[in-house]
Amino acid sequence: MEDLMFILMDGINFAAWLFLAAVGLTLIYGVMKILNVAHGSFYAMGAYVAATVLGYWFDNSMPPYLSYLVLLVAAFVAGFVVGPIIERVMLKPQYDRDEHLILLITYGLFLILEDVLKLIWGVDPYFVSQPYELVGSFTLGDMVYPSYYLLMAGLALAVGLGLMFLLNRTHFGRMLVSVIHDREISSAMGINVGRMFAITFGLGVTLAALAGAFTAPTVSVTPGMGVEVIVLSFAVVVTGGLGSLPGVALAAVLMGIVRAICVFYAPELELFVIYSIMALVLTFRPRGLFSVAEARKI
Repeated sequence: MEDLMFILMDGINFAAWLFLAAVGLTLIYGVMKILNVAHGSFYAMGAYVAATVLGYWFDNSMPPYLSYLVLLVAAFVAGFVVGPIIERVMLKPQYDRDEHLILLITYGLFLILEDVLKLIWGVDPYFVSQPYELVGSFTLGDMVYPSYYLLMAGLALAVGLGLMFLLNRTHFGRMLVSVIHDREISSAMGINVGRMFAITFGLGVTLAALAGAFTAPTVSVTPGMGVEVIVLSFAVVVTGGLGSLPGVALAAVLMGIVRAICVFYAPELELFVIYSIMALVLTFRPRGLFSVAEARKI
């Protein structure tokens, strides 16, 4: 029974991180039909901004428990400053062109941002463990478990419920769903599709930065940390179904639990099992678990 509790806790922890890392990617694809390869760089940017601001915060003896609010603010500032600018300058002029060209542009953006991060923050690692240590730990059977992971799980749940409310219960969400289903009709009905794209891209970048910001206290923030994230995010998004929020949530939980089982009983299969789940799902459901229906124009 204790083994089951350990597996469940580890699985929920990793699933929460996977969901936070991938949800911005699926949101951008769902609305804009863009596979944003630069998603991992925005994750890393959020981690670096959070590490820098937190370093200043604790060096100046600011209230420690407000550091969690600082993480939120750092992610939102990084996302909504950088995201809309990149969308307006680099992506907007390409919307009428082939989707593969936009994919290559985001790949080029990924390479550029990786070097920009090194130019700004250098190549030395950053450590900001204070928020991780501040909340302490709790005992689960014979295991002491960090309470910070409960905070991550709560954040993932809040983000998921918030996005569901935004899409299904607000006027903005209804306009966004309209744009998802048919851009031309939405534009004809008076919806500013360009503005919706800018807001969506900014929100997607912010979600990536949010994941990076709250992950920063648990790891060393180093160059290249976004590369693994984009690979895992693509695996989760493709498994769940491109553009599907419930699909990403289910895929993250499935991969988190199965990975936790492997870490406990067969650690050598830890990385293999995530991609094997993706391959297995795509074998029987090529469009993912919750593929979004697309209108076919005749």
